[in-house]
Amino acid sequence: MDIHEKFMLRAIELAELGRGRVSPNPMVGCVIVYDGNIIGEGFHEYFGGPHAEPNAISTVKDPELIKSSTAYVSLEPCAHWGKTPPCADLLAKVGISKVVIGTVDSNPLVGGKGIQILQKAGIEVLTGVLEEKVRTQNIRFFTFIEKKRPYIILKWAQSSDGFIARENYDSKWISNSYSRQLVHKWRSEEDAIMVGTLTAQYDNPRLNVRDWSGKDPIRVVIDRNLKLNPGLYLFDGTQPTLCYNQTIEESSYQLEKIRLKEGFDLEDIIQNLYSRKIQSVIVEGGAQLLKKFIEKELWDEARVFTGNVAFGKGIPSPVLPGKVVKQYDVQGDLLSFWQFKS
Repeated sequence: MDIHEKFMLRAIELAELGRGRVSPNPMVGCVIVYDGNIIGEGFHEYFGGPHAEPNAISTVKDPELIKSSTAYVSLEPCAHWGKTPPCADLLAKVGISKVVIGTVDSNPLVGGKGIQILQKAGIEVLTGVLEEKVRTQNIRFFTFIEKKRPYIILKWAQSSDGFIARENYDSKWISNSYSRQLVHKWRSEEDAIMVGTLTAQYDNPRLNVRDWSGKDPIRVVIDRNLKLNPGLYLFDGTQPTLCYNQTIEESSYQLEKIRLKEGFDLEDIIQNLYSRKIQSVIVEGGAQLLKKFIEKELWDEARVFTGNVAFGKGIPSPVLPGKVVKQYDVQGDLLSFWQFKS
């Protein structure tokens, strides 16, 4: 590992601390190095707050050293005014000697413009250091920018004999408490969480974060003809909820009923979520909805728990194409990760 990779790994590590709190911005970390030693570091901590670069600069005890230092930034410094000033301008202003960048930002508002600002100021720029790691870390951001849709994660638990629920739609409890806690952690990391009509009706899920610390995702439910009981947890007003239907368009506290065209499809919902700058969605069921996403090849990864309980008969689990990319044991449950391959 060369010296650039060493410090970029630290920048990536710092960036990770912002997971679940910076969307729709990307996670970014910054390390300032003088004479082989880190003298400042920071990361983008929350949406609307200072970016990684000013946070790192603010931790440098002797600002005079910055002029002879190198900044390692996981993503190209921004070049536009948003909720904060352009970071490329700040690096130029403080007179940093060199900037090493993990990957170029594919956002058209940046897209090489940050690098141009730095080079125009006489700053040496090196790009593409651990680029794949940075893109993987920010796969939600890059999917949103490049594919113009949210990053889609499918998730379910299945019995040891391959059923997602019993014949009466009951699915409690297939996975153990450790797996369920992990799911709550995942929820805190995504912008939205989606279920279909039957899952909402039979499971009455809360779709919030209870067994972990973090923000609740936006709840998304499909109810074409608005037949769901308004007394369900989904409509309790405790977190923002979007209800896609083909009947009415109305808003109340924490609940928005969104009318789409007659016979709307998943693509219509996904495009509406994209228009709302929702960068990622975790789909938690039921079987029909999950199968539709799979049939339309409208997913990026899947996370499947296989528990120890056997149902004998019931509603079959969805069938995923391709191969498992990794597996873990979660206190007796088998967790399999699948990745979509185009």
